[in-house]
Amino acid sequence: MALTISIVSHGHGAEVRNLLALLAIPDATPVQRVWLTLNLPDPELASWVRQPWPFDLQLWVNATPMGFGANHNQAFARELTMPDPASRFGVLNPDLSWYSDPLPALLDALQSPQAGCSYPLQLDTKGRIQDHRRALPGPIALLQRHLLRSKPSPLLKPEWVNAACLVFPSQVFNAVGGFDIRYYMYCEDVDLSLRLQLAGYALVDVPTAQVVHDASRASRRDVRHLLWHVSSLLRLWSSPTYRRFRSSRATATIRA
Repeated sequence: MALTISIVSHGHGAEVRNLLALLAIPDATPVQRVWLTLNLPDPELASWVRQPWPFDLQLWVNATPMGFGANHNQAFARELTMPDPASRFGVLNPDLSWYSDPLPALLDALQSPQAGCSYPLQLDTKGRIQDHRRALPGPIALLQRHLLRSKPSPLLKPEWVNAACLVFPSQVFNAVGGFDIRYYMYCEDVDLSLRLQLAGYALVDVPTAQVVHDASRASRRDVRHLLWHVSSLLRLWSSPTYRRFRSSRATATIRA
């Protein structure tokens, strides 16, 4: 299956170099195309990537910064204009790394027609499992988690996964409309996870595929990010998608 990867850099020059090097390893998963979007000017990185690669590297420099989802949607839209668009579309954070290529297992997991996306196990640099798959975030649950420091109940089935590393069947990503660009930097992955499931698709957990990703938690240190995060949460909680998912979850519980 042909695979296209979208990477967005916000001044992540060193991380992007490392990730592209991993994707270019000879025995790694053959990647057909990489869309690298520079959301902030980075002349040094732009110059460095203009070298031969074992895949088609397409560089795009934004005139003005865009949100997470808008950047990846932009890459996907350009992919569809190519003469040979890939049947699989991957979204990778620039600060990802791995010891063993996770992409073959993530691609294999998409063979079922019910698969909406596949995602790996995320570890930090010390090998600890990250909090990358969670239950639906509600106001009360978030207050308990952040103010009362209560631990969430064990998950039987995650209801959303973060978008640090996701691989989609291209037709599925297209059918659900990709990310909702009204979210800026936060909750676009929650919204997309819910819409995939409401459309009848599954979030496929692939624990044999492992990546290293230390979540930055910028909203805990930067006021701008905190405001973006709160704004996105309010948008999510007031959205028809959130209400529909909560309703479908409640109905499933009653039927069970």
